[in-house]
Amino acid sequence: MSKIREAFQGGKAFIPFITCGDPDLETTEKLVYAMEEAGADLIELGIPFSDPTAEGPVIMAANERALSGGVTTDDIFDMVRRLRKRVQIPLVFMTYANVVFSYGSERFLSTAAEIGMDGLILPDVPFEEKEEFDPLCKKYGLDLISMVAPTSEQRIAGVTKDASGFIYVVSSLGVTGVRSEITTDIGSLVVRIRANTDVPCAVGFGISTPEQAGKMAALSDGAIVGSAIVKLIAQYGRESVPYVADYVKSMKEAVKKSERP
Repeated sequence: MSKIREAFQGGKAFIPFITCGDPDLETTEKLVYAMEEAGADLIELGIPFSDPTAEGPVIMAANERALSGGVTTDDIFDMVRRLRKRVQIPLVFMTYANVVFSYGSERFLSTAAEIGMDGLILPDVPFEEKEEFDPLCKKYGLDLISMVAPTSEQRIAGVTKDASGFIYVVSSLGVTGVRSEITTDIGSLVVRIRANTDVPCAVGFGISTPEQAGKMAALSDGAIVGSAIVKLIAQYGRESVPYVADYVKSMKEAVKKSERP
């Protein structure tokens, strides 16, 4: 069983996302240690890209801050090497196809595996084009995370057939960002996914409050939060670590509570 799937074995998972290099890599590193300690089960590390099409204004601004700070893919790889001396939980890169291509797909994926990454999320690569990356991910033992959106109705069987790690259930149409409410019928979407696979599914896009996280985790196997955390980092910069740690703790507690019948 992959390390990512193991993260869901102990109950509902809480998965935070941060953009590497925002405000700087030193703070990113401290944030990862603090989030693991606060109860995160798996962490998504965003590799910044100049045109992040799936992102709303909050994460887009984080990408711009990181890139203007001069962060490179190699810098991020070096940071992960340091993280892996202390961090036990699974780590997944979230980035865009272009970042992987421009580095050299095989070189990128073999290095990611060698430094201890567990998976990859490429939101701009549709299921129909995953063959560009999937064989290389399999070769190096990385899970290429499949995404299912509310519009995926007809494609769920195909997308989930050989899914690995976990399935990223996109709660709302459009880009990432905090939403006051999630109107998609996540319950029935998850039921359809589970009819096709036993790979765990976690819900992301738009979750910002413990109440929303608990609600989404109750319907699935976990909750993913990015923009709300990135907002705290934008607000507090290098001082953001304790604020993010408290937030992750409250979200993990809400997700755990949702396990109770």
